[in-house]
Amino acid sequence: MGAVMNNMSEAPAAPNRRKGRWQLILILLVVIGPMTLATFMYKFQFWVPQSRSYHGELIGNGQTRADIGVQADEDRWQLLVTAPTACAADCQQLVYLARQLQIGLGRDASRASHALASAQPVSGDYEAKLNAEYPQLQRYPLDLSTFNKGAAIPGAAQLWIVDPHGNLVLRYDARATGKDLLNDLRHLLKLSNIG
Repeated sequence: MGAVMNNMSEAPAAPNRRKGRWQLILILLVVIGPMTLATFMYKFQFWVPQSRSYHGELIGNGQTRADIGVQADEDRWQLLVTAPTACAADCQQLVYLARQLQIGLGRDASRASHALASAQPVSGDYEAKLNAEYPQLQRYPLDLSTFNKGAAIPGAAQLWIVDPHGNLVLRYDARATGKDLLNDLRHLLKLSNIG
């Protein structure tokens, strides 16, 4: 009778052990499965959406401000205009646009700054205009050889959105519209806890 009782008490343990193993396997699949799927999607580029919600060129290769020849120390989001040649009409338009974008941020304007990095000195007239109308514009020298290696379009004026760590996020050429840029910048600031 004692042997029968021992067998009866051990019998339910085997199904419970199998049930526990299946639960562990399911938990592991729920946790590890999505990470594995995401890794394969990234590596083999399948099921990746073709649409995007930004308007500029995404810089996703880890480039920083220094990689395009600008040495700056800024701990806010930055609208950086680079001028590898003389700051002509397209460069001046981007400088104006950068200032308007910062103003357009409204209550978030203090989270961003605007800057000009030029390889050549600006003309005397434009220098006077910058001093009078752009008092908050930060100015940096642009190392042309570094810029030509790191920039997508080396010879043209460009506007970059730079994060507070100095990483390049988005790039725009002189054809960019203020509305698209402002939408992109607002979206970045909304998602960001930094700057």
